Amino acid sequence: MELFHIGFITFNLVDLIDIILVTVVFYRLYDIMRGTRGSQMFLGLLLILVVSFVVGAIGMKGMTWLVQSVSQVWVIAFVILFQPELRRLLIQIGQARIVRRLFRVATTRVIDEIVKAAVELSQKRYGGLFVLQRDMGLRAIIDTGVKLQAEATSELIVSIFYPRTPLHDGAIVISGNLIESAACILPLTENPNIDATLGTRHRAALGLTEETDAAVVVVSEETGQISLSHRGEFLARGMTGDELREYLQQIFERVGSGYNEEQ
Repeated sequence: MELFHIGFITFNLVDLIDIILVTVVFYRLYDIMRGTRGSQMFLGLLLILVVSFVVGAIGMKGMTWLVQSVSQVWVIAFVILFQPELRRLLIQIGQARIVRRLFRVATTRVIDEIVKAAVELSQKRYGGLFVLQRDMGLRAIIDTGVKLQAEATSELIVSIFYPRTPLHDGAIVISGNLIESAACILPLTENPNIDATLGTRHRAALGLTEETDAAVVVVSEETGQISLSHRGEFLARGMTGDELREYLQQIFERVGSGYNEEQ
């Protein structure tokens, strides 16, 4: 479907959609990289691409060859010089909601690491509080703690909650396979009907799950019991590692029978 035709330029509906999509992609990329060293390089690369398109459209062969040659050099330099920014960009793309819906973020390996850490903390009687992000963003919670963006392993989780470390007092936020932040502050539940014997960690777990769709694992320092909170209630308390794994799989992967997310 041709929208208009001017001289050698033909513009149709597909071209319009193409321009809109390219604009959205480049704007989103720049928005993610804004404030980093790579932002100016990104603008320079974008300018070269625009110039390349213009000189190609008007038939300037010499300029087209020159700009395309420079573009290749800029792309290589961009990748080599700005690896940290590109890594940050890929992480944010991977944590986007649409990507999380297509590829369930709580993989079996990550769940296994969480379960191993909870069981070890329980055995050592170290208190623990793990926030497992789902579809809703938790940026406000993440920003209250110390940012890590480290791979979620049982060894790292246990070391964070070792009582003499500076990060043990608070919660960790796990998004995908990354520990985004540690020593995070969670809102406490204001429900007057909860068990009066529940400590601060359990109240914080309920408070966050009342406001978000996150799941929160609690390990009691006093009893060593493992509990799991979701949707403003404890699904179970005093859980074994296998029981915790089963519940987490049901929440994040929607497998098995038993706990039903739609309830």
